[in-house]
Amino acid sequence: MSQVIEDKIKQVQEKLQLLIKQNAAIIKENQSLKDALAEARQQVSSASQAAEALQHQLDAKKYSQALMDPGEKKAFEKKINGYIKEIDKCIALLSV
Repeated sequence: MSQVIEDKIKQVQEKLQLLIKQNAAIIKENQSLKDALAEARQQVSSASQAAEALQHQLDAKKYSQALMDPGEKKAFEKKINGYIKEIDKCIALLSV
């Protein structure tokens, strides 16, 4: 009878060891996926910033070549005025 109990205990211990190994592998994979996600988010952020910079360049090019219709020109001027206000606020904060 005690041999049967010992065998069962060994089986439980083996299964427990297997679960511990699987858990460690899952934790490692989870960390790897988190790292990959962080890198992907960084790439998306960089691509978004690059796209925004290109859009600003395109807007400036359109404005300099006068290819904008009056509505686009007004929106562009409004955006430029907003930038100027932000710059003025920064200068005011720095000079205090």
